[in-house]
Parts: sequence; structure tokens; C-alpha cells
Amino acid sequence: MNRFTLPRDLYYGKGSLEVLKTIKGKRASIVIGGSSIKRFGYLQILEDYLKEAGIETQLIEGVECDPSVETVMKGAKMMQEFQPDWIISIGGGSPIDAAKAMWVFYEHPEADFKEIAKPFNIPELRNKAKFIAIPTTSGTATEVTAFSVITDYSEGIKYPLADFEITPDIAILCPEIAYHMPKQLTAFTGIDALTHATEAYVASNASDFSDPLALKSIKMIFENLMDSYNGKEEARDKMHTAQCLAGMAFSNALLGICHSMAHKSGAVFHVPHGCANAIYLPYVIEYNRTSVEAKYAEIARFIGLKGNTDKELVDEYILQIQKLNEKLEIPKTLKEFGVEEKDFTENLERISANAVLDACTGCNPKETTKEDFMKLYSSAFYGEVKF
Repeated sequence: MNRFTLPRDLYYGKGSLEVLKTIKGKRASIVIGGSSIKRFGYLQILEDYLKEAGIETQLIEGVECDPSVETVMKGAKMMQEFQPDWIISIGGGSPIDAAKAMWVFYEHPEADFKEIAKPFNIPELRNKAKFIAIPTTSGTATEVTAFSVITDYSEGIKYPLADFEITPDIAILCPEIAYHMPKQLTAFTGIDALTHATEAYVASNASDFSDPLALKSIKMIFENLMDSYNGKEEARDKMHTAQCLAGMAFSNALLGICHSMAHKSGAVFHVPHGCANAIYLPYVIEYNRTSVEAKYAEIARFIGLKGNTDKELVDEYILQIQKLNEKLEIPKTLKEFGVEEKDFTENLERISANAVLDACTGCNPKETTKEDFMKLYSSAFYGEVKF
């Protein structure tokens, strides 16, 4: 038996934050990252709407990029003291991911992090609170997914929590919020969304429900990412939708080894997640094509690329991703990003072994061993295929 899960409600379009006036409850914990939510006035808007709904609020702020286990536990303790019946997170992937994990430990303070980090091993939620997610970036789609990525800095490992229990109850897609994204963040999050949709389309758990979402997302990203990067508001509206469609697809179809590689190298080399995906994706497609070349070719046909054979179409898809990365000024290799060769060599075996164990590896369309990951990482470091 298979399953397809999305938030119960998704509110979208300009002015969609106003739905907060209508929610029923007594207390809400608001989880945010940095100061931009305050600076642009969105925190005040949230608090005013919730006050109008008769809801008392608690602010949990300062969630860092790549949120830590310690940040999660601190936030959960604050929630345990406040006892909210709503958890609301507004921000990029980091604060929303952190808030999802805080939710788990708010409702289950006895839970063990290593246990809930096992795929689909989170205890039942919604005993105390429901969850609202409001993304300010156009890439992670965590507002509609069953995933949260939390970093254990003591081990240098990013853990993707995966369970439908942490799928938000309500997602609010307010496109105006994304107008404030700087260019580099727009690039990284946009390619992250492209990676989500591409991996979802070829994942072993892909279905007739997830495939249309993935294809539509890919087409919208190729049509709108450059204009979004250059600050055009209509394109940013489209990208905010496209990344959400990708999230709906991968939350159910799951992902693959591009994300496994990004998770396990990101905490070690401090490569932003979207940037890591952009570097790895062409090599992952090249590696996987022996198993799913026909599906990659379907993507290429759908977005209008030319080729007489599946091989030519997949070659063209890889080329177009590389050209898009170049236009977005994303480094081509880990070496170009700034990873030192000595540091890379010393950590290569460890990150490869950890990538095998990543939750995303199991749904990759092609089996991948530690030795395979070492070759893939080396390809992405030196900029030439080594497998």
C-alpha cells in the first residue's frame, strides 16, 4: 500500500497571510531565524493577525542556518513552558525545519534524537499542537514536506528527519515575502528546487501522483529562475509556486543521492545546501542515467529540449543545468567553491560512508556504494567524471 500526503490546507497568492486572522486557538509559538523577518515587518504582521484571532504569542528566534540539535532542544523547552496549541514558523528552510523538530520534542520530550532520525520513526504528533509553515525563500518547500534537516555539529553530520507526522497542517505561500531574497540566495534555492523535482521524478518511489508535479515544477523553474534571479516580481511569484510543487513531489516520491551527498558534505565543508546540489546534480544524473535514462529524457522532452535519442536528450539536460548554474554564478566544483584539497582528501572516505546511510540514498534509482560516492565526490571536486 502506498501513501500520498500533503498539508490539509494551502493558502497562496498575495494577501494570503490574512488567513491567520481566522485560526482558532489560545497560544502560538512563532519560530524565526534572523532579523530580516522583523526588518521587513512580517513578524509584526503575523503578531497583529494572531492578536486579532485572540491568540497569545511566544517568539523563538535566532535559528541559525543548518539548525543544530542544541537549537532544537532549546526551542522545544521553551514550547514546553509556554504550551502552545499552534506552532508557526516563518522563514527559509532552516527555521521551519528547526520548528518541525522542536514540535517533536515539545510533544515527546522523552524522545531520543538518534531514534527519530531514523526514517519514518517519529511518534504521533498533534496531541498538543498543529503546525503552520510560511516560507520566505523559494527552494526548500519544507512548508509542504515530511522532511526536516538538523545538524549534529559534534559529529559533523546533517540528519534528514523523514516522517509524514511532520508534514505541516497549513502552508501559506505569500509571494511578496520572497521579493526580498538576495540574488545568491535566489540562485541557490532555485537550483535546490530543480534538484528536488529532478530527483523526485526518477526516485524509486515516484508515482503517477508525483510525476506531474515534478515535471510542471521543472518547466516553471527553467522558464522563471533567471528572471527571478534578476529581481522580476512576476517570476518570483512563479518560482514560489514551482518550488512548492517540487516539494509536493519529493515529499511523497522521496529524493536520491544528490541530496545524500549535499547532506553529508555540507556540514563538513560548509557548502550551502542549494550550492552543493547545483555542483553535484550534473554528476548524479550522469551516474544514474544507466538505470533511468528514459525518465531523464522524458524531462528533457517536456521542457522542450532537442535530441534524436534518449542519450542526446539527457546530454542536453545536463548541459542546460550546467549553463543555468553558470548564469547564476554558482561554482562548478567543490574546489572552485573553496574546499581545500587536503581537507577534501582527509574527509572523503568519511562523508562517503555517511552518504550511504543517508535517508535519501534508499530511493535513488541506482544502488550506490561507499566507493561509488567517493568517485562521485571526486568528480565534483575536480570537475571531471571519475566513475
